[in-house]
Amino acid sequence: MTAAMWRALPGIQADLAAGMKVRVLILTGAGATFCSGADISEIHELGDNDDDTGLTVVAEHALMTFPKPVIAMIEGYCVGGGCQLALACDLRLAASGARFGVTPAKLGIVYPLSSTRRLAQIAGPATAKLPLFSAELIDADQALRMGLVDEVCPPESLRERVYGLAATIAGRSRLTLTAAKQIIDGRAGETEVRAWQWEARESGEMDEGVQAYRERRSPGFSWDAK
Repeated sequence: MTAAMWRALPGIQADLAAGMKVRVLILTGAGATFCSGADISEIHELGDNDDDTGLTVVAEHALMTFPKPVIAMIEGYCVGGGCQLALACDLRLAASGARFGVTPAKLGIVYPLSSTRRLAQIAGPATAKLPLFSAELIDADQALRMGLVDEVCPPESLRERVYGLAATIAGRSRLTLTAAKQIIDGRAGETEVRAWQWEARESGEMDEGVQAYRERRSPGFSWDAK
């Protein structure tokens, strides 16, 4: 990832977030690798990786706060900045041949605060220290055991699984998904939850879901963020 790519990513996501037809975002590499990290030749241009101005942190934050579900489809290498991006997604599905690494210790770099804490939150504090301290690559099965990925699939079926899951999520209530994402990510408290529950009733979203269940049909959820 060049500095220009890191800089462009938040704007691309903002355009997708505003798209009323976009229900699920899938993040994947352009070729056989998800992301092998930041372009080290531009390391100084990326900034100090603080939580306000570092290019990688800004891009990571944009993914974390994307209002709709985000799935990382991981093939090949997912290393350094690639892990930052993947861990910022809601779900991570990987091909069995994928390789993961958190490698700042190889470069004498201090990993960003938000990225380090998210790694520890997902994997657990003790488990997070293994990739951080060793900077060694781990395979997909070990990443699954560590909680870094949610599923591991044969390479030939990864795309079908990811896009099938995205289609399933796209058919669910967007109100429910939006509320759940905010609650899990700590961006909604009791007041916000009560507001979401009120919205579910008043918008007719809950009535449609219950009626569809009774009629044994697929619900036609119509709610969308204003």
